[in-house]
Amino acid sequence: MTALVCEPIGREVFAPFGEVMTIEGAELRMINGGTTERFHALATADTETEDGRTIVSLFRGQPRRFPYRVGMMERHPLGSQAFFPVTGGDWIAVVAGDESGRPGAPRAFVVPGNVGLQYGRNVWHHPLIAVGRVSDFLVVDREGPGNNLEEADYPAPYILTAP
Repeated sequence: MTALVCEPIGREVFAPFGEVMTIEGAELRMINGGTTERFHALATADTETEDGRTIVSLFRGQPRRFPYRVGMMERHPLGSQAFFPVTGGDWIAVVAGDESGRPGAPRAFVVPGNVGLQYGRNVWHHPLIAVGRVSDFLVVDREGPGNNLEEADYPAPYILTAP
């Protein structure tokens, strides 16, 4: 088993895997007669296909226990998938590059509870990892016909230590 250590999240370091969604540096628009701040276009959903549509869901993640075994990854070939925490709990994103149709060595990122991520179309990632408490996430992804989920197991798990 190989140890997997969490890295701090940042736009540049996460760019090969998708987009970091944070209000820091976002375009601010005042709307609704000046009573609402709109942090505009934090990410652009990539869900357009002939028969698909963009949906918004709420995921409730149960906290994981550490050390945690990362033994599999998944990806969505027909659309991006965005996660934005709504309950403020920190979370961990585990992503990997593609190596001949399988996930490569994973990288783990600690994500603050006020930052969201959008995994790009076809990017290998581990399912949601909530830290310390039950956490709710607003999720934007694709629904429709076609196989939009691929899963792959690692030959040996990586061990993720507590952040």
